[in-house]
Amino acid sequence: MPAGPGADLPAGPGADPPLLVPLAATEDPQVVRQELAQRLADAPAFPQADLLLRTSGSTTGTGSLVAVSARALAASARATHQRLGGPGTWVLALPCHHVAGLQVLVRSLLAQQAPVVVDTSDGFHPEVLAAALEQALAQAGERPVYTALVPTQLYDALQHPGARQELSRLGAVLVGGAAAGTALLEQARAAQVPVVRTYGMSETGGGCVYEGQPLDGVQVRIESPESDGVGRVVLAGPVLAEGYAATQAGSGTVFRQDAAGRRELLTSDLGRLVPGPGGEPRLEVLGRVDDLIVTGGVKVRPEVVEQVLLSLPGVAQACVVGVPHERWGSVVTGVVVPEPGVLADQDWCEELRQLVRSRLPGAQSPKQVLTVEHLPLRGPGKVDRRALAAWVAQRSLAPLPGSRLR
Repeated sequence: MPAGPGADLPAGPGADPPLLVPLAATEDPQVVRQELAQRLADAPAFPQADLLLRTSGSTTGTGSLVAVSARALAASARATHQRLGGPGTWVLALPCHHVAGLQVLVRSLLAQQAPVVVDTSDGFHPEVLAAALEQALAQAGERPVYTALVPTQLYDALQHPGARQELSRLGAVLVGGAAAGTALLEQARAAQVPVVRTYGMSETGGGCVYEGQPLDGVQVRIESPESDGVGRVVLAGPVLAEGYAATQAGSGTVFRQDAAGRRELLTSDLGRLVPGPGGEPRLEVLGRVDDLIVTGGVKVRPEVVEQVLLSLPGVAQACVVGVPHERWGSVVTGVVVPEPGVLADQDWCEELRQLVRSRLPGAQSPKQVLTVEHLPLRGPGKVDRRALAAWVAQRSLAPLPGSRLR
């Protein structure tokens, strides 16, 4: 089941009551309690916090520990219901030790409707999702039914006729955790699935920007934009967490105060504000600052290249990484997961590379395209770019777990 047990820890030196720590179903509460107690030995006190959320990587001791208040989670849940058209019945298909799954529980609590839980104990299966959606729709009556998925789940569900049909009957399908490709979104909309792209993180109590527009009470601005309007995304509002009990090494995300003394979050994400259909500004997220690839002195945003790869026939998933190179510093490398039935040989990979080259400047086009069966993940649906880059650099020495070079 996605939901797991919980552990409790002191909220800080001398703090009371303790913080609740959501756990994965397979985790030992006592082991987690001991590990986190070591990391929190010198942590600041957060008297307003109620939960301690662990970002991707925290289960291996490398992620950040975010102190979150129930007030912030509730503010996010209420704003979500207001944006979607009112409370409804939720289908839980995400793990509750991550903020996206936890928010499904919070929204369900505020809606006073128990969620229908998708059993993912042995992995995600579209037919199980379809059955849960059918059950929720039967129980909901006139109330809307919602769910939240990561892009890989949405892709798998769209390949299953039953899941695809049930998804089209929902009030909204929130998609977050990682960027959804244009081709995937077009496929979903062609199937009349009401997809809503979300942007947010543990530090904002989950998604706080839907389809580029901030939820009520959330403020978005771009810090130090360059000539193309691209800069770091800054967020503020009642959904913000209390702060970091412990931070990930190298993390550029910072809680701070603006000139007026209001709390805000400087994220590690690049973005810009673009005109929406009605002329209103909308946030376009372009990837993380530390994902930039510098090749021959040229900065390449991998998401730009990934969107082109995802638009090509036969490509189900794509990730672009930089691989160290003595002359260029880094070389752009594309790694794709072919759609079922595609003959993914070297000729096909070269064809993809040439197609990208015809659409993007030379520095942005991949020097090589490789195929794998699965992309490595960290957290709910996020590609582990570091693991993938390390595998590409050493692919002749060690295979990537769950994947193989074709």
